[in-house]
Amino acid sequence: MTDVLIVGGGPVGLYLGALLLQHGVAVRILEKRAGRNKHTRAIGIHPPALAALDRIGVASALVDRGIPIRRGRAVSAGREIAHMPFGPVSDRYPFVLAVPQPVTESILERRLLELDGGALLRGAQVTDMHDDGGRVTFSLAGAGVPPRMCAALAVGADGASSTVRRLLSVPAGVRRYPDHYLMGDFPESSPYGSDAALFLEEDGIVESFPLPGGVRRWVVRLEQPPVRPDAAELAGLVAARTGVAVDASRNTMLSSFGVRSRLASTMVAGRTALIGDAAHEISPIGGQGMNLGWLDAEALLPVILAALQGRPTGAALRRFDDTRRRAAAGARRQAEVNMALGRPLPAGVLRARNTAIARVASVAALNAFVARRFTMQ
Repeated sequence: MTDVLIVGGGPVGLYLGALLLQHGVAVRILEKRAGRNKHTRAIGIHPPALAALDRIGVASALVDRGIPIRRGRAVSAGREIAHMPFGPVSDRYPFVLAVPQPVTESILERRLLELDGGALLRGAQVTDMHDDGGRVTFSLAGAGVPPRMCAALAVGADGASSTVRRLLSVPAGVRRYPDHYLMGDFPESSPYGSDAALFLEEDGIVESFPLPGGVRRWVVRLEQPPVRPDAAELAGLVAARTGVAVDASRNTMLSSFGVRSRLASTMVAGRTALIGDAAHEISPIGGQGMNLGWLDAEALLPVILAALQGRPTGAALRRFDDTRRRAAAGARRQAEVNMALGRPLPAGVLRARNTAIARVASVAALNAFVARRFTMQ
């Protein structure tokens, strides 16, 4: 029997595994995918998460592979109406780091395997689980996978469609939103360099972020989901709303998505905890989800260590559940604000709203407050 079984080998599960191994905890991570995720979805790492990642010694490697975004710029009708420097948000990490998710996962996996080369078990599909009050046992399926594994404690870090959450029968209410997005990566052709740019336009927002390798991500808000993602359609929408021409023939990633959120009724059930998207799915607009999961893991660490040492953990578990669920609820509210800012508006209302944004941004203290909110401070 191992100390902790973690279900899910994405960024959150890998981070928690490495964090526990550094403290001498025996860990196995059960990941149903045979290989690493190749798709670049989550890209933004906020300052508090970078500080957490530094605790397993990977922050500097991520910074070396990423693009530090030190400023956000709000643009409308070809004119900059506000800018938001991220310098005031953190002395140590005064930026939001843009890193492709496969790079993030590869760095986390390498660190995990440095600590224990056998810690990650790929191709392991959880089919059932049982908590007898003294240990948690998982039934597994997969080639070369043992039929059962057990541990003193378990953690579900297996994403928004969490098998662990379902097997625990933990309710998670869903909110759906009237927002749809088309997203793609293209060679850099904008004048914005390493800045993020938000285009607040009558037909809806366009968001734009730099990525390593001379690439820029574009995210366009739509009224209806596209019939199918199309690079030429996305390039046309970017040009129409922002005036920036992107080369559709050189598109390297394309995706469309709707938006929902969910929050589990509890993040602790018996000897199992839920973290990351398994506990709280947040709109990707604002890039908070992966970061929330890392901060969940950091908060869970001392509780796991105390439990393994046989110390009482009831109060600590209740505190973990309360604080992390409140953090998720706050992130959901921030994401809802972000989405509301991006919805279409009549021209007159848009001008009035943009004027208000410009006035707020012109006050240094208010600008810094908003920057802290956007960077999860």
